[in-house]
Amino acid sequence: MKKIIALLLLVSFFLLPAKAILAQSLPAAKEPVLLTSCGQSPGPVIIKVVLQKLNIPFDLAPLATAADLQKKKESGTPYGSIIIVMGASLKGMGAAGISIDDEIKRISQLIQEAKKQGITIVGAHVEGMKRRAQGAAAGDTTDEQSIDAVAPNSDILLINKEGNADGRFTTIAQSKKIQLIEVEKNLDLINVLSKLYGK
Repeated sequence: MKKIIALLLLVSFFLLPAKAILAQSLPAAKEPVLLTSCGQSPGPVIIKVVLQKLNIPFDLAPLATAADLQKKKESGTPYGSIIIVMGASLKGMGAAGISIDDEIKRISQLIQEAKKQGITIVGAHVEGMKRRAQGAAAGDTTDEQSIDAVAPNSDILLINKEGNADGRFTTIAQSKKIQLIEVEKNLDLINVLSKLYGK
């Protein structure tokens, strides 16, 4: 019976909306932040604006690599956390001259190095369902491939609730025991990141 109660409490925790989670103590994410994407979507711009507003030091590097993490560590000011924005843009990847396979390889190596250094990984999906398979052209699965590469390997998932309408992120969070934070609208990211970074 105790095991069942504990399991129900765990499940309910992962299903809590952002407001309820904010009432609790969020896991501390450290500065400075490396902000990048998996799929070259415009999503990182949304996070960038919030980080600027909160005066959280960050570097926006759309094509950040594991080598960048190593160089930052060698400089004596290692990154405290990485925010990887999920969602692919065929236009964005085309402009950068890369494919989704290139992105997944880059991000996998980045995540591996981040885990090696003990850097907190925040997987963010902030563009809603339009940046999901439901909003993609027929046969285009790049958005979902981006999610597969990042979400299960994150320490924290920061998700626009509308983009989780099918429960995809909830399922990943529960199966991998990752904290899921949902926001009703992207304006709520200000409060969430403020709490997350202790601002």
